Amino acid sequence: MRSIKNVENYLLNPQSTILNPVFLNPQSTIHDPASLQRVRWRCRRGLLELDILLARFVEVHYAALTAREREIFEQFLDMADNPLWDLISGRTDTLPEEQNALLIKIKSV
Repeated sequence: MRSIKNVENYLLNPQSTILNPVFLNPQSTIHDPASLQRVRWRCRRGLLELDILLARFVEVHYAALTAREREIFEQFLDMADNPLWDLISGRTDTLPEEQNALLIKIKSV
């Protein structure tokens, strides 16, 4: 398991695609790098597991999400850490279909 220091280095590394606004899917509809940075900042959580998972999700999938999926992702980010982790870990599974579809993408990272 990675130490917190290693995770911080990974998240803050300028060579990392996580903080590199140039790294966007060519089909991306993100036109504002500042909004992408805001989402990345909101993915920094109190639970290390969420930090890692959400940062990887944004790096891999966020640029390809539809506007509706981004709204749903924002709703997930509005949740407190423990209820969000319960959804991701499968302890809670009462979600509407479109939220569940995005949750499956998040879990695939």
